[in-house]
Amino acid sequence: METAGSGFEFRVLGPFEVLRDGVPVPIRAAKLRTLLVSLLLDANRTVPVETLMDHLWGEVPPRGARNTLQNYVLRCRHLLGCAGDDGPLLTCPRGYLLRVDGDRLDLHRFDTLTGRARTAAAAGSMKAASALLAEALRSWRGEPLQDIPSETLRREVAPVLAERRLDALQSRIEADLALDRHEEVLPELRRLTAAHPLRERFWAQRMLALYRSGRQAEALRCHHSVREILAEELGVDPGAELRELHQRILNNDPALTAKGPSGNLPSEMTTFVGRERQLADAGRRLETSRLVTLTGVGGVGKTRLALRLAAQVSPAFPDGVWIADLAPLTEPGLLDRTVAQALGIRDQSARPCVDILIERLRDSRTLLVLDNCEHMVRAAATLVTVLLRAVPGLRVLATSRQRLGVQGEHVLAVPPLAVPPVTPPSEETEPPLTRYEAVTLLADRAAASAPDFRITRHNRGVVAQLCGRLDGVPLAIELAAVRLGTLSAEEILDRLDDRFRLLADNDAQNTPRHHRTLGGVVGWSHDLCTEHERLLWARLSVFSGGFDLEAAESVCSGAGIDRHDVIDVLASLAHKSILVVSTRGGRTRYSLLETIRQYGRQRLVDLGQETAVRRRHRDHYRSTVARAAADWCGPREVEWLSRLRQELPNLRTALDFCVTEPGEARSGLEITANLTRTRFWFFSSTIGEGRHWLERGLALSPRPPDPLQIGAVALAAWIALCQGDRRGAEEFLTRCRRLTSRFPDGDAPATVTYVEGAHVLLIHGDPRSIPLLARARDRFLADGATGDAHMATMLWAMACAFLGDRDTAVAAGDAYLADAEALGGAWAYSWALWGLGLAELRHGDPVRAAALFRDSLRRQYDIDDRWGPVWGLEALAWAIAATGRHDHAAELLGAAHRLRRTTGVALIGLRPFHDAHAEAGHLVRHALGTRAYTAAFERGARRENVIGLVCAPP
Repeated sequence: METAGSGFEFRVLGPFEVLRDGVPVPIRAAKLRTLLVSLLLDANRTVPVETLMDHLWGEVPPRGARNTLQNYVLRCRHLLGCAGDDGPLLTCPRGYLLRVDGDRLDLHRFDTLTGRARTAAAAGSMKAASALLAEALRSWRGEPLQDIPSETLRREVAPVLAERRLDALQSRIEADLALDRHEEVLPELRRLTAAHPLRERFWAQRMLALYRSGRQAEALRCHHSVREILAEELGVDPGAELRELHQRILNNDPALTAKGPSGNLPSEMTTFVGRERQLADAGRRLETSRLVTLTGVGGVGKTRLALRLAAQVSPAFPDGVWIADLAPLTEPGLLDRTVAQALGIRDQSARPCVDILIERLRDSRTLLVLDNCEHMVRAAATLVTVLLRAVPGLRVLATSRQRLGVQGEHVLAVPPLAVPPVTPPSEETEPPLTRYEAVTLLADRAAASAPDFRITRHNRGVVAQLCGRLDGVPLAIELAAVRLGTLSAEEILDRLDDRFRLLADNDAQNTPRHHRTLGGVVGWSHDLCTEHERLLWARLSVFSGGFDLEAAESVCSGAGIDRHDVIDVLASLAHKSILVVSTRGGRTRYSLLETIRQYGRQRLVDLGQETAVRRRHRDHYRSTVARAAADWCGPREVEWLSRLRQELPNLRTALDFCVTEPGEARSGLEITANLTRTRFWFFSSTIGEGRHWLERGLALSPRPPDPLQIGAVALAAWIALCQGDRRGAEEFLTRCRRLTSRFPDGDAPATVTYVEGAHVLLIHGDPRSIPLLARARDRFLADGATGDAHMATMLWAMACAFLGDRDTAVAAGDAYLADAEALGGAWAYSWALWGLGLAELRHGDPVRAAALFRDSLRRQYDIDDRWGPVWGLEALAWAIAATGRHDHAAELLGAAHRLRRTTGVALIGLRPFHDAHAEAGHLVRHALGTRAYTAAFERGARRENVIGLVCAPP
């Protein structure tokens, strides 16, 4: 189908322009300008006749307006050099559609570039995000639609377009601030806050830029200004973001000025109190010791101190400060993978993960924070020892209730906060109580939950006794502060005295004092909860890394808690600071602090419900993964993949239950197999972990094997194939053949046939793979396994393109695309475009192949697919080489090489890909000469903005 791209270019982001081969095309008729703009705003989609009439004539069109519209359409077709529905302007059942290539309309280019920028920012590539957004904003030449004589368009559409531009501006400034360009953006932000005084985000960015420029007083004046403007114009106070930033500036939060190109330190959400001496001491130790471990009882503030210290010392680590929270981890064998995931490593090879970590860190100056090591002491000690020996520039800061015991470790015990003397001095002779850290923390936290609470001369003695009774343990103080909204300090002290006397009678001889204190306060908080709150607290302790409302209702309701009551009980626990609540992307997630979670787990054990609730937890995530597999290749596939990525800690916990609880291995295999079927491990750069769980589950599976187990062996073979582990793949495949030999012909799982076909294609490059994959496809379809059938179709189309003739390749590619379009999956459709591109490259037009590969890559970057671009970038290099653009092809080959090294993909074990790569490399090297080829290849390998290389114009 023809598009309006043959020499035409359209511009709507500013004065309306149509160009042909770079020369402006005059369109003087006002109605034709309005019609074209209306069609371009919804290019490649049907615009209803009613909408077009409204844009042309408003709410009351003249008599005969439909006939007049048809006449305008004919005139527009004449301007575009076409006639009838053979051209780009089509008549549809309900209206008209104008087909335009994406790069021929400035609005499409803007949307594409901003989409790429969002993906780059989400992946931490702020330099790429800034460059892409700057390029997108250059598409704007002025106010849109001001020269279009349509009141409807100017009233309803122009403001929406302007808002999108402001959003892109905000995002670009956000990226620039992340790159420490604070002084560069200040003049622009001054203009933007003047032009858009009610847009709080610009004010927040201006405050942050001023603060980072050493102008704290001006930053605070900005907050005063916007507060006055909002009060005068709207009668409201600044929103949560401005209030929080204002508080963090007042507190000199070091995270606001943290330097360094990379890292994943979270921002501080509450004030940091005291600890100056410990911060200074730990900072000095980190300068001279490569491993510093902060030890202390639960709730004493080890994590908070480590995060503040890491933010303060971050300028000394140009390769970043990275934190790995080990609290949700239950499987010691996954420790190295958890650390690699925290570092953003996407290696998918079969190499030992510790080797990958060493390679990534070897030449870097990095600080690694290992938080909550106490339940993984032996595994953590082993990993830290290996890393420190192999990586000279690495420093490790650990938090644990006990030392790691590694040679060279420097241990710093984190003490409680300073508390007042038992008998506080009189107000007339001594400084105020807030000189003591424990009192300052109590007052600060009470300000949020009990704004009327004040330390006065009447209650200062009780406050001093309360902080002393709590032994300065921060978590205990924070839990007590929450109660100041409903109880007086005297009432809290009385109740704590009763509980502490009970503790002293029971276990004073065996339990350290601060353990008793924290246990007492957490237990007291537990006692003050209702029966429903206590029961839900205990059941919630089975979750790892957070959970949502659906999970809480599924796992924790029943036997004392009605499903409909769960949301109210969650709210009550959050109000009592038992739960931490966060809202991102429209979904609310809850989590328990580790000390609170462990207390709840012990209560769950005491109730005799631990195994039952863990089984319900497992069942919920088994059901979740099964639903994701059923929706695979459908419209919700990317939503499912993103959701599963967020739930990885809970998935690990469920799988750990399956491999440690007798008789549960089969459920673990089912979960892992479905995650593999959804390509979750590939999408999330964790395919090595997928293989780990498959192998663990298979080792525990009962005999004789059933179809699920045989399918799991086949999936393990598939993962090994994708990792380039030829030996491992063949061992799994041999095992598959041995197991399926017991089945009558045709009864073996279709997965086995699929993997047989994949093996013949990828290892041997043999045309016999075509009928094998076609048979697997038919079997999957007969079984109703739509997603699995689509994967077989993908491999079948790939085999046809690599090893078949033109007719076979084109037919398979068309069938694959039709499947993808019918299913509506974004991931599936991106690969269908890739398959069509491969067919064109091998048997047709390499220029069209390059366009298809580009389109596929753009879509994969949009959804943060971490597997597809490895192959898309490589294939694009082949196509560009075939078009004769050898310098650009060499750059792409270099960029693809860098991406393969990042992800650990080895072409040597994948014969069709290796042969195509070698052919393209030989062609380009011969055309350019070795020196020019090497220079271009290295340019590509150094490029950070790979997206810009992909989008380079033909």
